[in-house]
Amino acid sequence: MSFPIRSLRIFSSHRSFGGRGLLTGRCSCRHYKKETLPSPEGPIPPVSVTEIRQYLKAKGISFHDGYSCLHVPSIFVEEKQEVRHSYSLFIDKTTGRFVCTASLVEGNWQDFQASVELRHTGIAVGDLQETDAQRNQADEDARHIWERAVPLWELLDEQETQEAKAMFGISNVSDVTLKRFGVRYLRTVQALVFPWFTPRGTSLKGLKLLKAERQGETIHYVENTLPRPSDYHNLFGLPLISRRDTELVLTGREVDTLVLHQVTGLPTLALPRGISCLPPALLPYLEQFKRITLWLGEDLRSWEAAKLFARKLNPKRCSLVQPSDQQLRPLEAFTRGMNLPKVLRSALPAGHKSIISFRQLREEVFGELVNVEQVAGVKWARFPELNKLLKGHRKGELTVFTGPTGSGKTTFISEYALDLCVQGVNTLWGSFEINNVRLAKIMLTQFAMGRLEEQLEKFDEWADKFEDLPLYFLTFHGHQNIKTVIDTMLHAVYMYDISHVIIDNLQFMMGQEQLTVDRLAVQDYIVGAFRKFATDNSCHVTLVIHPRKEDEERELQTASISGTAKASQEADNVLILQDRKLVTGPGKRYLQISKNRFDGNVGIFPLEFNKTSLTFSTPVKNKAKLKKVVNDDEAPPKKAPAAAGGAAKKQRSRLSNTEASPDGVIKS
Repeated sequence: MSFPIRSLRIFSSHRSFGGRGLLTGRCSCRHYKKETLPSPEGPIPPVSVTEIRQYLKAKGISFHDGYSCLHVPSIFVEEKQEVRHSYSLFIDKTTGRFVCTASLVEGNWQDFQASVELRHTGIAVGDLQETDAQRNQADEDARHIWERAVPLWELLDEQETQEAKAMFGISNVSDVTLKRFGVRYLRTVQALVFPWFTPRGTSLKGLKLLKAERQGETIHYVENTLPRPSDYHNLFGLPLISRRDTELVLTGREVDTLVLHQVTGLPTLALPRGISCLPPALLPYLEQFKRITLWLGEDLRSWEAAKLFARKLNPKRCSLVQPSDQQLRPLEAFTRGMNLPKVLRSALPAGHKSIISFRQLREEVFGELVNVEQVAGVKWARFPELNKLLKGHRKGELTVFTGPTGSGKTTFISEYALDLCVQGVNTLWGSFEINNVRLAKIMLTQFAMGRLEEQLEKFDEWADKFEDLPLYFLTFHGHQNIKTVIDTMLHAVYMYDISHVIIDNLQFMMGQEQLTVDRLAVQDYIVGAFRKFATDNSCHVTLVIHPRKEDEERELQTASISGTAKASQEADNVLILQDRKLVTGPGKRYLQISKNRFDGNVGIFPLEFNKTSLTFSTPVKNKAKLKKVVNDDEAPPKKAPAAAGGAAKKQRSRLSNTEASPDGVIKS
């Protein structure tokens, strides 16, 4: 029996759970304001850890350094905290955000400064802004579901208990363990219910429902959270942690936490969003541990996530369980009778020196040879032809995308990115040419595969689903300084574990202040900055660059990219949207892959624009064949095969009619 990466599907809204009960005793984390990415109109001034230390010293506030936070006595509790290990306020060294684990107050650095100033003037720190009505509604729904759920160890029918356990592969998990973690079972939807309690376990803040769908010998997990995933910060098992615990195991699933704790007795926590993200808001609760072992999964995507999370947690204290045929997910390893303590002891240290030998790389090289498909990256669902050529979307690469003005570059790249985002790739969109409202409208239309202005009654349904995607937008517009953009991208990677950044387009990084200097040198510097960012942060950057002004009768080539050859040299992939008729197949536009550093395959395939859904993805019925080319400087044949001429001509005629609309494609 195997347990693949969970297939994550979110219900359209918390309303889908139905009725509401009379609920009391609500206790939520209080916020000063909602988190947003920096805006050029009103940016939050960046703060360094040096500035934070200087401010604390100037105000006479004692502190000491932690792994990722500064530990400070809380100003939000009445009793004095004079012993270092009892400090309950944590300030993130990277962002300056703080959280008080005793009072559940959190905010940014400016909020903390304001609170300190109020206290120093003798004014009591007043009540903070409470969470919004939507969060309160989620609290209410969560409590209603929790009350309807039955403790899994108290089901009256023993057969029902065994069937429920078998459904989730936890038949060997004892009732004592289930009771200790407070796992319940919701009969109406046949789902396990994992609670989110406050750190002291006094109040319910939310919950996660986990359904299991068995397909042959494989179990697919379907989960839903209250509140919605972006606000669900539950370290499952946290109330069981003692202040004396110094060693911890982090897993990607609650069921893995159950078996690991039962077998090893070690403090074990489950990340709220699996391998998708480690929210910085959780870091203060992990400060007390001197050793953290991450055992997230059995594939290369889990391994990459573990390495990324270790950087946030401080690699010096982290060890990683490397995926292999012998080191599977904890639950699967437990089911197969493997020695879990032995697997944990074999975990590799996350921190490496600047120079290493092949001996240290040997297992990773072997892993890539064994898992060829996983190494190739995330597959596109809407563009199977891209999978044939590029093989997949990989972290740490730089893709350069170009095409003629008005050919629909922004429209295509938005669907290209949306396809990956739907599959769980955390995405940051930087649109400097069109505003975010228009871009979001286009992407929502592509997501719904139809124009919602003609069916407004379905807007909320699709918008709720779209809102749950791991998708974020930069609020910059027009010309921007490259340093500001890179700093914001680094902030997004830290906060949201972004793994794909789209910059549309490079020309907007070259503002008016660059008129007096060599613009080609400036462009080379900017391309180099994005290349370095992609490599250093294991993040894929897709960079849109306009082509040179050339003869419209000629097809674009790699050399047509604006600027020097540095962009194409630094890029791992070069994609060109050709706005000419492809004589070997249907369609006025086609996509050409002219560089592919991963395995060298290059080629072209037709694109058919659908005005209704604003998509370029090829319909299933389209049998147009992929054409591979050896050299991107070779032009396509000037004549189509005679047998295909009639069909191709009709198809080109249909496509020309479709594209005549002035509002169909975003001109970029």
